[in-house]
Amino acid sequence: MNDIDLDGSEWDAVIVGTGMGGATFGYALARAGWRVLFCERGRSSLAGRDALRDVYPEMRFGEGGRDERDVLSAAGRYVVPIDDLSSGRSKRFLPFMGMGTGGSSALYGMVLERFFPADFEPRRHYPDAEGSTLPERWPITYADLLPYYEAAERLYRVRGTRDPLRPDASMQHAEPPPMSAAARELGESLASQGLHPYQLPLACEYVAGCRGCQGYLCGSGCKNDSARVCLAPALAAHGARLVDECEVVRIDADRERVTGVICRRRGKEFRVSGRIVALAAGALATPSLLLQSRSTAWPDGVANDSGLVGHNLMRHYIDLYAVFPKARPDADGNAKEFGCNDLYLADGVKLGAIQSFGKLPPGAMIANDLQRDLRQQVHPAAAAAFGLVKPIMRPIFDLLFSRATILATIIEDLPQPENRVLPPAGAAGEGISISYRVNAREGSRIERMREHMKRLLRPYRHLLIKQAENNERIAHACGTCRFGDDPASSVLDANNRAHGLANLYVVDASFFPSSGGTNPALTIAANALRVADHLLGEAGAKAVA
Repeated sequence: MNDIDLDGSEWDAVIVGTGMGGATFGYALARAGWRVLFCERGRSSLAGRDALRDVYPEMRFGEGGRDERDVLSAAGRYVVPIDDLSSGRSKRFLPFMGMGTGGSSALYGMVLERFFPADFEPRRHYPDAEGSTLPERWPITYADLLPYYEAAERLYRVRGTRDPLRPDASMQHAEPPPMSAAARELGESLASQGLHPYQLPLACEYVAGCRGCQGYLCGSGCKNDSARVCLAPALAAHGARLVDECEVVRIDADRERVTGVICRRRGKEFRVSGRIVALAAGALATPSLLLQSRSTAWPDGVANDSGLVGHNLMRHYIDLYAVFPKARPDADGNAKEFGCNDLYLADGVKLGAIQSFGKLPPGAMIANDLQRDLRQQVHPAAAAAFGLVKPIMRPIFDLLFSRATILATIIEDLPQPENRVLPPAGAAGEGISISYRVNAREGSRIERMREHMKRLLRPYRHLLIKQAENNERIAHACGTCRFGDDPASSVLDANNRAHGLANLYVVDASFFPSSGGTNPALTIAANALRVADHLLGEAGAKAVA
């Protein structure tokens, strides 16, 4: 379908974004017979397209004279700059997130974890969260989402063993292959200290030669991301349509409903409309789009009567640990293998998860990132000095980390109203601005997790790679259009419909009122099925699995 055909077209559902929320939601609707249009800002990497797979795009910079952003786009990576205004001066960077068919799920490590029942009553576990907008509870319960967790796990063909700390008898995943010797050794070490490791639930087919594809597009047909599982069949079997490289520049709405979605593709603007419009561009781009869609009817941005669009930005605090067990890691392995949740809620303090991470990027990328961090966080002179030894450090990093098994800690973030996506200052489409600071309370929880890890890893040589405080390592962004029962304290209602607008929904991680302490992808997908079920009624999105 070309742009001329699209201009003025009408659909049952117009969905902005094709990540875990948008593609899963659209697939459920298309399968039920709805006419669905997907608008994706990034480039399509579906079969037959010129996509860069099985490699980090940074390793292809400079080849063939291609522009770096063109290489990133071909690899499904974000090409919209983020302006971090947290320090009072702008720091611009490209986040390590997905943009293209599948969104960030095209790059993810395939871990599909449920939130815990405790996550749906967040305030009871943070009685001292002064200054935070953490709610008493979500407007839905764990039990409400449970059938959709089960449906999403079937849909994404999750494999893993049961977490012994979870009460869910329903968690019966397909059996994964055995863990590597190094992962097994570390898991046994944690178990000997009273922890409860298990094999992570992965949306992975484990085909021959599977490398996990952590951080880049999969070329082996083993990653069950939203493009493969939901978008492709919605297009091929259920009549949905996709327009890629399509920037949505404005949402037009009167005081009752969205009347049009204004898009720009290859320099040409066109307008589409839908019986419903669903935003799923991610917790940074979705609020930015709403805020830039100002009009007489919505002077502060569409759906922003509460003034909360963009506020309460949360991101997980993730640190990495290079651990050196006796067993050598598999040379070709890059899949995440085991996790444990003993620190999710420990000694009355809610922290988060421990998981194996897969391999780190090549030494050349690590060296480049380190030099950039020195330039921005220390001093340009330090970065220049490191540049002199960088050629020597690249192979050293490769050798060092080839012998390490990498673990990650995922620490829950709490919502703060001042942490936010800011209204666009310039012309639409020039970038997304954020302001985000780690406060003292969150900093103390980060240090508490580091102390736990220091104790747990004492039997091994290990190296802490601090990432938690660095905004450029933004991970699992959420919370910027929270749902709730009160229109004065939330942007969306319990069914993810914008308060006051009959046909606008948000189905990405923007709706989270709290961030939990583990990977959000399964909760996004499960909630998308729940919202589709609400729209479909008896026909039900649970049937898609």
